[in-house]
Amino acid sequence: MFLRRSILALTVFAASSLYAGAQDVQEGPVPTQAIISVQSKSGVPLDPAMLKLQVNRHDSPITSVTPVAPGSTQVAILIDDGLRGSFGLQIDDFKHFISALAPGTKVLIGYMQNGTVRSEGGFTANHDEAIAQLRIPAQIAGVSASPYFCLSEFVKKWPSNEPGARFVLMITNGVDPYNGSTSILNQDSPYVTQAQEDAQRAGVAVYSIYYGETNTRGSRGSFSGQSYLLQVAEATGGDSFYQGTIPPPSFAPYLGEFQKAINESYIINFPAPPPRGKHDTLDQLKLTSSQPGVKIHAPEQVKPGTVE
Repeated sequence: MFLRRSILALTVFAASSLYAGAQDVQEGPVPTQAIISVQSKSGVPLDPAMLKLQVNRHDSPITSVTPVAPGSTQVAILIDDGLRGSFGLQIDDFKHFISALAPGTKVLIGYMQNGTVRSEGGFTANHDEAIAQLRIPAQIAGVSASPYFCLSEFVKKWPSNEPGARFVLMITNGVDPYNGSTSILNQDSPYVTQAQEDAQRAGVAVYSIYYGETNTRGSRGSFSGQSYLLQVAEATGGDSFYQGTIPPPSFAPYLGEFQKAINESYIINFPAPPPRGKHDTLDQLKLTSSQPGVKIHAPEQVKPGTVE
């Protein structure tokens, strides 16, 4: 009799545990958000009513569209420590850019080294403190190991106690040395794909400016690096500003474009299907606008349930 009761009790406990576990998995849509940037040729403000959203190829309602608030904006400037010494000529452009950011915007200056990002002070709303962290790169070719290793590691450790719009600006040649040849026929890197997916999970819009490093790999390396930078930017809702074979003479125009993109960014909220199995799954996103002269930059994938 005791044995039968024990078996019955274990059966009931197991069944209740499975039920509780099933209850923990949300069956309906979960509140989700994404950062988008809007380009308007006419300068007319975005009309949210003309946006159309699809999640996993199914139409989805948009519950809110809110302009990004400067006080909750975080901008990480990640500089490849292997860049040419001539990058020092661009430091004044960065100083002007940071000084012009809206009060309350938090800035981080980081240098990409050995697959990670080194930052002296982390995010700060004191723009003078951020400016003080700018320096000439170490000029050691390949010192980053891979800019995509650095990006992955950085976005995974983005402070969770800092809610708000997240932007990264990468200054690098974009070459992935771990994917072998820089040939046009070899532009499918698992490390680049991993970096963009990590940024999507963290809700980070990645922007970039191409700049050659010491002993750069020539025209093929330039093509390969810029191709990867554009891939990550488009996948995360950002943009890659410079497409050329030599470092730009001035960063001011591209930093101006980046500032404009931040100013024209919005946070959209919408319901998304709950995570399937693993909690790190991503949902496909497609956002378009029927508003004349308006172009939308939005992430291609988003982690469901990302509302802070």
